[in-house]
Amino acid sequence: MFGKKKDEQPTQGSTASSATPAEGDKTYTKPDAAAAPSRPAMNPDIARRSPDMSAFAPRPAGSSPTGPAQRATAEAEQKKLIVGRDIFLNGEIRTCDSLVVEGKVEAVLSDCRAMDIAGSGEFRGSAEIESADISGRFDGDLVVRQRLTIRATGKVLGKIRYGQLEVERGGVISGTIEALADGAPLPPASGNGR
Repeated sequence: MFGKKKDEQPTQGSTASSATPAEGDKTYTKPDAAAAPSRPAMNPDIARRSPDMSAFAPRPAGSSPTGPAQRATAEAEQKKLIVGRDIFLNGEIRTCDSLVVEGKVEAVLSDCRAMDIAGSGEFRGSAEIESADISGRFDGDLVVRQRLTIRATGKVLGKIRYGQLEVERGGVISGTIEALADGAPLPPASGNGR
């Protein structure tokens, strides 16, 4: 290690402790120390294995996940925000694929695809989304371009515009309610939605 050049290889049968040091050479072992066991040399003939990068490759358009690992990968690719129980979130939420509300949210939600408000969840503010499934409470301005589903425990209050509406027995919808015309552009979103 010390005192040797990198290119020097010990010859078979010779050890560092048996060699006599020349004048000026420094030795770092005790003269009476036993020879240290030598480590086997690396085999340069074995090729190094390249890392598997297939998990980072884009998935073909027609493929669908089937196994648990593939489902987890597909779920990880989705931009999903979960607001858990006893969590309070206040602000602006943009560009998420799915929002799940189990706690309380006061926000402006835009450029999102789906919202799911659980039975314990509350959302106050404005939302412009593709689809919504509400089991908890929504209070504010709601624009759902496709399907708005209000479950038996759900309450939706405020200004509501929707493409399709489904209300289970026991569900509550109250306020200004308007169906969106098919293919009609959405009117611009207003203010802070309160």
